[in-house]
Amino acid sequence: MNISQMISNRQTFFGNGSLRELIPLLEASPLPTLLFCGRSFLQGAAYASIKQPLDGLLLGHEIVSHEASPDEIDCWVARWRGKVSRVVAIGGGSVLDAAKAFAALSEHPLPTLRYLEKVGDSKLSANTLPLIAIPTTAGTGSEVTQNAVVTDKATIKVKASLRHPNFVPQVAILDPLLLKGAPDQVLACCAIDAFTHLFEAYLSAKGNAFSRQTAISGMQAFINGWPALNRDDRLGDDAREQMMMASWLGGLSLSMAGLGVIHGIAGELGAIKDYHHGEVCGRLLLPFLTLLHNSQHPQQQQLMTELASKLFDKVSDSPALLLAEWIKAQAITPFWQTPQPLSEEERQWILARSNSKNSLVDYSREQQYWMLQQAYP
Repeated sequence: MNISQMISNRQTFFGNGSLRELIPLLEASPLPTLLFCGRSFLQGAAYASIKQPLDGLLLGHEIVSHEASPDEIDCWVARWRGKVSRVVAIGGGSVLDAAKAFAALSEHPLPTLRYLEKVGDSKLSANTLPLIAIPTTAGTGSEVTQNAVVTDKATIKVKASLRHPNFVPQVAILDPLLLKGAPDQVLACCAIDAFTHLFEAYLSAKGNAFSRQTAISGMQAFINGWPALNRDDRLGDDAREQMMMASWLGGLSLSMAGLGVIHGIAGELGAIKDYHHGEVCGRLLLPFLTLLHNSQHPQQQQLMTELASKLFDKVSDSPALLLAEWIKAQAITPFWQTPQPLSEEERQWILARSNSKNSLVDYSREQQYWMLQQAYP
């Protein structure tokens, strides 16, 4: 029997308008504070609503426009080390991961690459600056995970994590209103990332009743939110609230049970391509569901039968195909149809490094190649 461990926030605020909790938190404990955010946040209504009190509580800010590289993290640390005592991150997964990496490396003496999984040679300690994480997308669940994803596309071509239980943000503020007005493509690709976290954790060889129930709860929230994410009415508000919850539960689920072959491929693809990580996962998810439909693995079959009952309240002879068709039929945009190039050389590079991670089935190179072909024809 596998044993689950849940590592989650010490303090979480959830609900529409919960962004307003940020100012009292900062005022209650005055510290030199650095903000990490995306440029879109600084140009939006949410920032305008708190700009005056927030700016007076900040030492400065850093803009994050993509997945942070080791060099960028090292530059931020060199600029702010010893000056900053707390970090606030407001943005998507890339912003939150960059802030988590900065907070940790500010308290470590060596460059980022020395600590990075896959390539590093040094062990991380628990030392990190306190961090308040406020996601503006519902996808990665980074506000509740212990890892900070770092990507180097320029030199060593690696996408890997800095990871320690103490890197879970001290505070998470989950305000579904921050999702309102985001482009359909962003909403859909982030949401399918959240679903993939939940789904792979549910099917993980490391899973148990506790982690699977967490994943089921998240997938039910995804089902409730997926069709109406972009609506500008009460249904839309409810959908975005459900998806914010799905993303958070996805972070909990992957922390407990790990991920599978989809992320085993997507992580390597992300080391060489600037494609949205959520879209990559969504594109790979659809052919994976076909592999799952053809699987003879008894535990996979049982788990999928149970999942169809939980999500759709029906018994199905082909639960994986049922799920695939429902996701496509209810999507607010057909993200999987936009052509994206992937050369044969790039496919082979990815396959030489990809893996099945925690999957119940050890997927062959041929099966992984087929997934890539279907996702990127």
